[in-house]
Amino acid sequence: MSHDLDLTARLRSFDYPAWRARMEATGGCAHPVRLRGSSTITTTGGEVLAQRSGEVWAPCGNRRDTVCPACSDRYAADAFHLIRAGLAGQERGIPASVTDRPRAFLTLTAPSFGPVHTRRLTTRGRVIPCSCGSHHQANDPNIGGAVDHDTYDYQAAVLWQAHAGKLWARFAIALRRALAARLGVSGRRFGQVARLSYAKVAEYQRRGLVHFHAAIRLDGPDGPADPAPAGITAEGLHGAVREAAASSVLDVARPDGTTLALCWGAQLDLREITPTAHDAVTDETGEITDCRLAGYIAKYATKGTGKTDRHPDRPIRSLAHLEHMTLADHHRRLIETAWQLGGLAQYAELNLRKWAHMLGFRGHFLTKSRAYSTTFRTIRGERRAWRLTKQLAELGHPADEPVIVINDWHLVGIGHHTDTDRELALAHAERVRDDRRSSRPPTSERTAP
Repeated sequence: MSHDLDLTARLRSFDYPAWRARMEATGGCAHPVRLRGSSTITTTGGEVLAQRSGEVWAPCGNRRDTVCPACSDRYAADAFHLIRAGLAGQERGIPASVTDRPRAFLTLTAPSFGPVHTRRLTTRGRVIPCSCGSHHQANDPNIGGAVDHDTYDYQAAVLWQAHAGKLWARFAIALRRALAARLGVSGRRFGQVARLSYAKVAEYQRRGLVHFHAAIRLDGPDGPADPAPAGITAEGLHGAVREAAASSVLDVARPDGTTLALCWGAQLDLREITPTAHDAVTDETGEITDCRLAGYIAKYATKGTGKTDRHPDRPIRSLAHLEHMTLADHHRRLIETAWQLGGLAQYAELNLRKWAHMLGFRGHFLTKSRAYSTTFRTIRGERRAWRLTKQLAELGHPADEPVIVINDWHLVGIGHHTDTDRELALAHAERVRDDRRSSRPPTSERTAP
């Protein structure tokens, strides 16, 4: 009852219209950045076209759906266009000829550090018993957790997670060398005859470890506008990928000084990318289409650790914080191990305590090679330019004539003042998402989600 009264009081408050206007301007951001100051738009001759002052809000820009659904949607949309530009071309300076290059969709997984609870199905849909002897339900919180916490190698799991980015770098080097061998040149000369372009995203598995999804493309030495060298087909690229994945090894030291060899898991998924848009993520041959692949990768770029419980979305300052969180025992052990390893001098450069809430993973969730496609900065710059052009049109100023924009804003706070305000913002973001989905044409009639 008090909750309903709070909502009613807020909707009837005198400042609600102004609050709602600022909230809607951010798309329903859950943690808006509140700024106070002024902004002036003038012509080069000094004529004032527009001036505003007071308080404005800016979106927080967090990519995680669990933190801010509104900003997460915007990030996913930008990620979609960034990835698809490198797959389909025809936009942002990427030629359509990239669809003719050797391409592959790759998934690299983490190795096993001990038995975990699983739920697998037979071809008839029957549940296969887990190694613990149970038939787990689909929503069983134990799935992904260690069968025996005392024998599971949590130290190795956290160290693998912390070095996953470096292991990918080793894989990329090995892949260039494998491709160079197929082209009959040395690894040092690979850059003179070809270029490896890719975009990858990290996704958490239920066991708390990441695996990488990557779209890989082989170009000429000058990038996407340069045809790929003759002699490498899609099959040749696939073979080079398998060879590089099998040979990528990174040696690190355990706390007791023994060597731990980090490598990829045995499960490697490799598919060819087709340029034809289908309704399904993959067609009947198992190939994946460029449009659907872009949406697939962008979706995972906004995920957190994959848990639905009260998992920390921000760095923790002490293990005592875990006492106030509902965590699966397996994830709690990973966080505790990362915190303990982070206190050892030999792992100081890993800064594990800062990344304990992410179970030791320290890398970016979406990365790409330099020549793969456009950048987030370019996409966001285009959006700002579009907004400015629209504003100038409303002011009656020609878009092709330059203007001077003077901003003087300073930070006054982050987030909503009350839980009621935040709840209303989240509700608005959900309505925007539902409206977008309901107005979206069928998949066969569109090229981007």
